[in-house]
Amino acid sequence: MDASAFRIELSPLNFLHHAAQVMTERTAVVHGDVRRTYGELAERVGRLATGLQAEGVERGDRVAVLCPNVPAILEAHYGVPAAGAILVTINTRLSPPEIEHIVRDCAPRVLIVDHELADRVEAIDVGGAEVIVSQDTGAPGDPYEELLASGSPERTGPWDGHEDDPISINYTSGTTGRPKGAVYTHRGAYLRAHGAALETGMSPRTVHLWTLPMFHCNGWCLPWAVTAAKGTHVCLRKVDPERIWKLFTAERVTHYSGAPTVHLSIVNHAKAQRLEQYVTVPTGGSPPSPTLLARMQELNLHPVHLYGLTETYGPAMGCSAHPEWDELPVEEEARLLSRQGQTYNGSDVVRVVDEEMRDVAADGETLGEIVMKGNSVMRGYWNLEEETAEAFRGGWFHSGDIGVLHPDGYVELRDRKKDVIISGGENISSVEVEQVLVRHPAVYEAAVVAMPDEKWGERPKAYVELKADASLTEEELIAFAKEHLARYKCPAAVAFGELPRTATGKVQKFVLRDREWSGRKKAVN
Repeated sequence: MDASAFRIELSPLNFLHHAAQVMTERTAVVHGDVRRTYGELAERVGRLATGLQAEGVERGDRVAVLCPNVPAILEAHYGVPAAGAILVTINTRLSPPEIEHIVRDCAPRVLIVDHELADRVEAIDVGGAEVIVSQDTGAPGDPYEELLASGSPERTGPWDGHEDDPISINYTSGTTGRPKGAVYTHRGAYLRAHGAALETGMSPRTVHLWTLPMFHCNGWCLPWAVTAAKGTHVCLRKVDPERIWKLFTAERVTHYSGAPTVHLSIVNHAKAQRLEQYVTVPTGGSPPSPTLLARMQELNLHPVHLYGLTETYGPAMGCSAHPEWDELPVEEEARLLSRQGQTYNGSDVVRVVDEEMRDVAADGETLGEIVMKGNSVMRGYWNLEEETAEAFRGGWFHSGDIGVLHPDGYVELRDRKKDVIISGGENISSVEVEQVLVRHPAVYEAAVVAMPDEKWGERPKAYVELKADASLTEEELIAFAKEHLARYKCPAAVAFGELPRTATGKVQKFVLRDREWSGRKKAVN
């Protein structure tokens, strides 16, 4: 019996194929004055795929893209895998040497680069990669448009490869050591996109503003999720709070995403006002403070708190809000929403385990490592067998993050393993201290690390970035902390200034730790 009709291979390419069939004339992409339908997007993707093949790209080759959130990188999320190749989106904030490391590691056949970033590519050795510059004009004569013109206008069909084939390689942000390439599959991306669309309530009425970099974990798989929902992609070359507030109104934006740093810049802008439409805001990175969550809701911006890593296709967990939480006082609702929650659809339940891989008590107090397995976990690290085996020891992916499991089954992140501060035998969560400090009206963001102490072994030290034109003393902030925390948890010292960040906007706490432990053989005391 021929049972081949019972399945097709899962791939996010199928989302565009279907959207172009049933909503051909619906607006798919908005970029300044440019508006393109799903039919037009599908044609451009088909041209990109066949254009790349004409340039010699074969199945399994890598195609790298160094672009901000413009149509070229969105089209690459479909056109590159449609050509049978593996997409590598490169962080636009990296320095030339960092870009060169990634290019040399993945060895792309073609490198598509935005004109604003072309000088960084000119300064490095790209190996045998053919460099194609996008002027972002959409007009003839633009090298990227010439690539599309060389291809066929026929739309691509459903994915014809295996669903476990790699679709992309995403490099870690390099907070520790050299970036490693996490390999995503067609199946994983398909299921993660479906999970993201469901968790954030996307539909054909969705208008998604691209504040989240599409280079970062493939934009948390949202380039595929928005299309799965047949929504509209509003491209944004850079995060500009004033322009964002204009687009919120002009385009009736229903979704935007990003880390707490992005939300802080938006809610603190002079143009901030309560919007008429309900805006769903997937937020990740460091846990946002209850103060920030409450302020966003005042503006009709409603966070869905997410958690994940590059190795888990971006967010693999979400804090799904219970409808009855809407009736709670704002501070209590914000406290519940600030947790990381549980897995999206498509993955096994996330666990919190001890050193022997035993589940910790679901008491909201016992610390353990967050581990996961399932379709939202990478296939492995590109060309790094030993590192892959270490990450998957015991048959689960080890996040390296410390959390607790609450009685309701929700996970709450407390720290990185190396960020736990042990003071006088007491464990202190740096995240807990940070969330108290950012409640102070003068504090923009805070990072807390351990510093050596002769009496207690270790004590918390706070590095604090203040809001514009704000002033605050060390004594005032410590006194504020003592109003909300046990005294042993309060910072013993405070340093003010701009916080060091990775190219994706995450605070580099290891830089701060290194300052405190420089010259010592061990970083524990």
